[in-house]
Amino acid sequence: MDQFNATRRKLLALGGAALGASMLPGTAFATLSTPRPRILTLSNLNTGESIKAQFFDGKGYIQEELAKLNHFFRDYRSNKIKTIDTSLFDQLYRLQGLLGTRKPVQLISGYRSVDTNKELRAHSRGVAKNSYHTKGQAMDFHIDGISLSNVRKAALSMRAGGVGYYPSSNFVHIDTGPVRHW
Repeated sequence: MDQFNATRRKLLALGGAALGASMLPGTAFATLSTPRPRILTLSNLNTGESIKAQFFDGKGYIQEELAKLNHFFRDYRSNKIKTIDTSLFDQLYRLQGLLGTRKPVQLISGYRSVDTNKELRAHSRGVAKNSYHTKGQAMDFHIDGISLSNVRKAALSMRAGGVGYYPSSNFVHIDTGPVRHW
């Protein structure tokens, strides 16, 4: 009888694991397991620019497309460009998969120079002194038609870095730093 119960417990555990895996959103699961091209479509709310960039071809990053994204994420106030952490682009791509959307991401803030960050910090207590924006590892954004709270929930579920929620300013912050939220 003990052998029967042990076998039964193993089967129930395997069944539970299979059920849990089947409940993952298909597109999110596929982005983690299948090498495929990764495309981002973005609009910059401050400059009016738009971009569609295939930054990964299924095998590796495409340097020309990354250069375009780096320019797109530039500090528009000082016109300074920094290399953006490719993990941020991957994180955004995964996030769109979790949300089931390919709608353009509305970029509010990408890279910020140290001087720009100091200036913003002087006028707002919500700007971190050592912001991940100054390292090319953060972005503030929203996606039209997707509730901000759903964007936040999906970002938190990835456990891929920092997630900030700013509903009164209509944006979510994500970064590639340690996992934390506010």
